[in-house]
Amino acid sequence: TRLTLPTRAALGGHPNRWVVQDEACGYYDGLSGAVLRWQNGAFTPVRTPDGNAEVAQAFTEPATAGTQERQLILAVRTRHDPDEDLVLGGALEACWRALTGAPPAGWGTAEPINLPWSKRQLTELTRGRAPEPSWLAVVGHTDRPAIATLKISRTATGVEEEITLALGYGHDENPPLDAIEPLAATLAAEHGLTSLLTSLRTARRDLTLPAHLEAPPLPVSFTLGVDRVKEIGLARAGRPPLALKPSRLGPDRRPAMHYPLGDGTDPTAWNDFQTLTQHLRSAA
Repeated sequence: TRLTLPTRAALGGHPNRWVVQDEACGYYDGLSGAVLRWQNGAFTPVRTPDGNAEVAQAFTEPATAGTQERQLILAVRTRHDPDEDLVLGGALEACWRALTGAPPAGWGTAEPINLPWSKRQLTELTRGRAPEPSWLAVVGHTDRPAIATLKISRTATGVEEEITLALGYGHDENPPLDAIEPLAATLAAEHGLTSLLTSLRTARRDLTLPAHLEAPPLPVSFTLGVDRVKEIGLARAGRPPLALKPSRLGPDRRPAMHYPLGDGTDPTAWNDFQTLTQHLRSAA
């Protein structure tokens, strides 16, 4: 049993659970590994004597598939003025084109996806639902595994997009890490970028999630949009307390800032990312 990215996102948070049947323990949660039992009309975690959730052995056993495959993951946030001519979905399409050479294939409000990709129709749907947020799923073409979730919200500061895009690569394929900085520059200049976190992880090329413990993603880079750099201050944003040199993207007087964090293989990159974000937040 495996989940897609949109289904995984939809299951996040209590009381939703991914209940997996197992010969050894009966049932367990496919996302956390917690052994479950049916109690008072619901599945609840089985506790150890010290009060922690018992973890199923099937969840922690070594993986047998996908160990040499990787996923490139982009977490993108954008913000736009609520103009009547605003067309949404442009940032996601820019990511897709930069990393696959083509736009998305389809979109929808639920799986299976059955609508051809259209920024205009997507915008009309979300405008009709406003001020309620819209949650959408987007898929790519069959030659390059790619799938995304897109949440569009009306906030006090404008219209915001939250994108999670995942792309799959086999053991003989190299993720296009050198395309990330030019993409970040495009997002900052043309699509209202607030932030972009790029990471890489060992996981299945087909982008499905097994009911099994997987390695976490490791940071590759972080990009701060023009407005966020202005809020924090150019001097502070450009001098993080780390042994890295950020790149300025765009005009010198109003740049975005791109921070390289690694090649997606070093777990200590999370420490650098945490130090960086604490440095940036302290000035906000």
